[in-house]
Amino acid sequence: MLMTAGEYIESLRRLNLNLYLLGEKVENWVDHPIIRPSINAVAMTYKLAHEPENETLATTNSPLTGQKVNRFAALFQSTDDLVNKVKLQRQMGQRTACCFQRCVGMDGINAAYSTTYEMDQKHGTEYHQRFREWLKYIQEKDLCVCGAMTDVKGDRGLAPSEQVDPDLFVHITERRKDGIVIRGAKAHQTGVANSHEMLIMPTLRMREADKDYAVTCAIPTDAEGITMIYGRQSCDTRKLEEGDIDVGNYSFGGQEVLVILDDVFVPWERVFMCGEIDFSIMLVERFAAYHRQSYGGCKAGIGDVLIGAAASMADYNGVRRAAHIRDKLGEMIHLAETIHACGLACSYQGWRTEAGNYQPDTLLANVCKLNVTRFPYELCRLAEDIAGGLLVTTPSEKDFRHPVLGKYIEKYLKGVADVPTEARFRMLSLIHAMSFGQIAPSYRTESMHGAGSPQAQKIMIERETDMPRKQELARIIAGIDEREDILG
Repeated sequence: MLMTAGEYIESLRRLNLNLYLLGEKVENWVDHPIIRPSINAVAMTYKLAHEPENETLATTNSPLTGQKVNRFAALFQSTDDLVNKVKLQRQMGQRTACCFQRCVGMDGINAAYSTTYEMDQKHGTEYHQRFREWLKYIQEKDLCVCGAMTDVKGDRGLAPSEQVDPDLFVHITERRKDGIVIRGAKAHQTGVANSHEMLIMPTLRMREADKDYAVTCAIPTDAEGITMIYGRQSCDTRKLEEGDIDVGNYSFGGQEVLVILDDVFVPWERVFMCGEIDFSIMLVERFAAYHRQSYGGCKAGIGDVLIGAAASMADYNGVRRAAHIRDKLGEMIHLAETIHACGLACSYQGWRTEAGNYQPDTLLANVCKLNVTRFPYELCRLAEDIAGGLLVTTPSEKDFRHPVLGKYIEKYLKGVADVPTEARFRMLSLIHAMSFGQIAPSYRTESMHGAGSPQAQKIMIERETDMPRKQELARIIAGIDEREDILG
């Protein structure tokens, strides 16, 4: 069953979340003005699945159910699937101009699928079959899954088992006949309050003493023992005001939540790793490759909107033909397309895992994400440059609507004569929202830390590069090793 956007939103009302925002428990969180834009962004993933022109991108046939399923809950069965994923993510970025939140779950599903298979092959466990049954359930119900990898970590210089407080990494506190009990917290959880299920995963390489921290499992988002604390967004209370101009992107937004797991019970059929420390890093690195690939789609798509906004402001300001404006817009296009090219490249270079699903090229996926830690910053800087200083000094929408003040604003903040002042206001507010972060998480900051900060990518790039071969090539060309005989 493929849910519609409306059916997805109604399905959330049946959840009993323990969710807090600004110090208060939120009862009707589906209609809360700060939260609803993030729900709308996820709903777009359901809408695209019903658009005939996007069927190839947004849906695929499942080898588990034999039915058409939403790509955000699907396995990648070929390099074409990996490519379509990135293209879908770019369109989603174009349609929402924000994080649409389902990529972490999709990437976690595929990483866990191949890792559980290889774990079973080595240890004789039955995790893979459990995972397949759970995934069939997700696909048949068309549920939204939050991939939960990032722990709060505490002292970064200490391993999980060395922390003064053992709960700073999610861990198993009890193994029972019918399942396990877990405790801890997951930070920066993208879209978890808009999801039906959480896929818990370890966050780093584990050692022998860390066995209780090597855990992968699935839990409903409204399971007993879960508390969610909604993350702040820059300018988030603008959404509580009347009007829509000051919000910038009124319809859509992202979501980040701190999730507390206070002795949550998980039945064995939903446990997919339980102490197998030798496979924790495989799961982490495979997930990281998928998620760093993802940024080649979404960040290019969001960049497209920012480029369009900057070009519009150049039109509204009457400077579109200026050589330096055209140069800056050309650079913005180059940056967005470079991000997308890397996402496509690691997809085309993908490889088949032992489990049968496909993994993007790890080296190129990390190159993609390292570019993303830099290029959106420059995209934002150029957009801010083109927009002008009014970007951060505009009066409020209440002033603009004021019977006396509004006439002055209309007169003195006008750009070119044939463009309404309100259009200029709206475009400035959109750039402000995208650059400064009232669309959580901001295009700028999330590009730095999402899917790992720059050093994580540099480590993987160095590790994945065949440096001995590069050195051998240099020695051959230099004549230190025997030169290649072009006639031989």
